Amino acid sequence: MKIIQLYLRLALGIGFLVPGLDRLGCWGPHGGAQISWGDWAHFQTYAREVMSFLPTGLADKLAVVATAAELTFGVLLVLGLWTRWAALGSGLLLLGFAISMAVSFGIVSPLSYSVFTASAGAFLLSGVKVYPFSLDALLTKRAAPSSRR
Repeated sequence: MKIIQLYLRLALGIGFLVPGLDRLGCWGPHGGAQISWGDWAHFQTYAREVMSFLPTGLADKLAVVATAAELTFGVLLVLGLWTRWAALGSGLLLLGFAISMAVSFGIVSPLSYSVFTASAGAFLLSGVKVYPFSLDALLTKRAAPSSRR
C-alpha cells in the first residue's frame, strides 16, 4: 500500500505540474512536439472554451486561479507536504474541471480524459492515514516525542 499511495501522489502531482508549466511556455513554444499550449494566450483560449458558460472576464480569472492551484498542488503532492489538504484540493479542482468540461463539451470529454477518475483518485488519496516517503512523514517523525527517557 505504501508504494501505491506514493505512485498515486506522484502521478497526480506530476499530472498537475506538466500542463501547468506548459501554459507558461516551459516545455517549448506553441506548435512544438508534445506541447499542448506553449503559452498563456493559447491556454486562455482553451480555458474560455471549457468555461464557455461563464462571462469571459470570470473565466480568465478562474484560469489564473486554476493554474496557480494546479502548480501549488503539484509541488505539494510531489513533495508529500500537507498531502491530505493538497489531495482534497486536487479532488475538488479536478471535479470542477470535469463538470466544466461536461457542461461545455458533453460528458464524453471528461470521461475520455479520465478527469473524473483523477478526481476520485485524489479524494481517495486524501483519506489515507499516513503518507510514507513524504515530507509529512519526516516532519511527523521529527515532531513525535522520543520514547526514550
